Amino acid sequence: MQEITSPPRRPRISGIGRVLVVVYGILALGATGRSFVQVVGKFHEAPIAYSLSAVAAVVYIVATVALIAPGPVWYRVAWITITFELVGVLTVGTLSLTHPDLFAHPSVWSFFGIGYLFIPVVLPVLGMIWLRSRRGLSS
Repeated sequence: MQEITSPPRRPRISGIGRVLVVVYGILALGATGRSFVQVVGKFHEAPIAYSLSAVAAVVYIVATVALIAPGPVWYRVAWITITFELVGVLTVGTLSLTHPDLFAHPSVWSFFGIGYLFIPVVLPVLGMIWLRSRRGLSS
């Protein structure tokens, strides 16, 4: 009697996609921890910068989940989140250069993510490239 086996399943996310998810997850943890300490401990010192750190944390959490979750809805959520991230980091990065008084206390996206080795400005671009390569595979 021959045993019937199903074909081996490929992981839904592999290669660069897996690296992308790991980096987003690490940023989600780092930004969440940083923003929690900032908001709870010293929010009155820099409410704009610390609020932006909290927004960045939420964006990284949602982006991580959206990149992992299957289906066209999550694919769209990933696009929206990562686009928002890119616009946010470019806006905050530019404002931190042109209006440094607003960012005497840096946020995750200040100076284009210098405190995070510029990963916040590079990651959404890589995410968009990866998402574009997955178009049609989102189900």
